[in-house]
Amino acid sequence: MLAEPRSGLLVAWGNALLAGRVPPDDAVSEIVGTDEPHRVTGVPGESGPVGLSLGLGRLRALGVRGLRLALPVAGDPLALPGPPTFNDLALVAGEAAITVGAPGTAFGLVPEVTRHGTDADAAVRVAWTMFEVVDRPAPGPFLAEAERELAEAMRDTIDELTRLDVAGGGPAGQRALAGLYRKDSDTRIAPGHPGRAGRVLDQARRIHAVLAVATREDGAAVSAAEISARLTALAPLERACRRAMVAAYGAALEPDRA
Repeated sequence: MLAEPRSGLLVAWGNALLAGRVPPDDAVSEIVGTDEPHRVTGVPGESGPVGLSLGLGRLRALGVRGLRLALPVAGDPLALPGPPTFNDLALVAGEAAITVGAPGTAFGLVPEVTRHGTDADAAVRVAWTMFEVVDRPAPGPFLAEAERELAEAMRDTIDELTRLDVAGGGPAGQRALAGLYRKDSDTRIAPGHPGRAGRVLDQARRIHAVLAVATREDGAAVSAAEISARLTALAPLERACRRAMVAAYGAALEPDRA
């Protein structure tokens, strides 16, 4: 799972654009960030790749009223609708955005992120592929539910994180653990999202940073079986993190905010 999935940014700022809360140029700027300009292949009516602004505009013209996020992993597709070709690419990417509201038709977008250039002057290229997907509503997870699940999973896993001695992983582990107890939020959430969404997203990212330290193969686990045991023990917390991110990025579409 990415700390800042491109599909999450597409969902959050795409929803703000589709709701008329931000102009297209502002939404695209927030989604792209420091990347090279994003390109989209498979846009209905276009024979080749187009810019992200045109792609989002075409979705709006088709009746799309919003986007939702998917953060699938093997064994837990987490809101992937099909067909298999789309699902397979989304699983490889670990993320996808899926449209909501177009009558009779839904679309999925999967990013391919590549980095090129030198370490000192690296650039990021993002190419989206758009697919027609199964029009199958996937309500939730909703923000309050996902926040509660994340807190419960964290409580249930504290003993395991202590046993794994995450802080013993060096400075990275110590910073990750210290981050769990921060109360501030440094996430700029898109217009239309409650402030709570930013806090949930921050907490999910901080927990994910701890999980990255706890599950790496750094010599602390002496066998493949012990590494597998770590992953199994921490799987519920990892899933709760993904569900929290899905809920936070898509919070603007919750029924009481529509």
